[in-house]
Amino acid sequence: EPVTLSGLECDFGYRDSIFKRELMDRVVITAVDLRLERTPALNTDYPALAAALAGRNVAALTPLDVFDAVVKLRRARLPDPAVEPNVGSFFKNPFIEADLAYTLVKRFPAMPLFPQAGGNFKTSAAWLIDFCGWKGQRRGGVGVHPGHALVLVNYCGGSGVELLSLAAEIADSVARTFAVSLEIEPRIYRRAA
Repeated sequence: EPVTLSGLECDFGYRDSIFKRELMDRVVITAVDLRLERTPALNTDYPALAAALAGRNVAALTPLDVFDAVVKLRRARLPDPAVEPNVGSFFKNPFIEADLAYTLVKRFPAMPLFPQAGGNFKTSAAWLIDFCGWKGQRRGGVGVHPGHALVLVNYCGGSGVELLSLAAEIADSVARTFAVSLEIEPRIYRRAA
């Protein structure tokens, strides 16, 4: 039966919502209503984006300027799925407790840590994977893209089983090295036996 949820009821968060938790596999989204502001609020804080826009008058930027810069950045680092089949950002950036974050940054001073509300930290899954030596590695027909450690690529007819096996190897090496668990971003549906 049709139901309407407000934005607040959807409980949106970092790559998360009620549709990935309580309502997972229980609803189908058939329509989305958006309320847009007439005055743009541009967020150019992402480090690579800020660097790409360096020297430009931030006050004079338009949403199209930011869009063009983001597209250019993504094209430079990420494979075109029409040319190189891939699953995009495969792991979520993990959240870690403050005690573990402080311990890890002593051992790995270059490890990026981003403070979060409540005293915990978010870190870069790509950095963890890259540190473990996975960027550019291949297993059978699948591998990790050489330009971005979060992107898993199907190079030559690899299977879903191969891809998930590679993902498990990556997650295991990150857990052994950093004591940090990686969470797969895309939903995994397995064929019924």
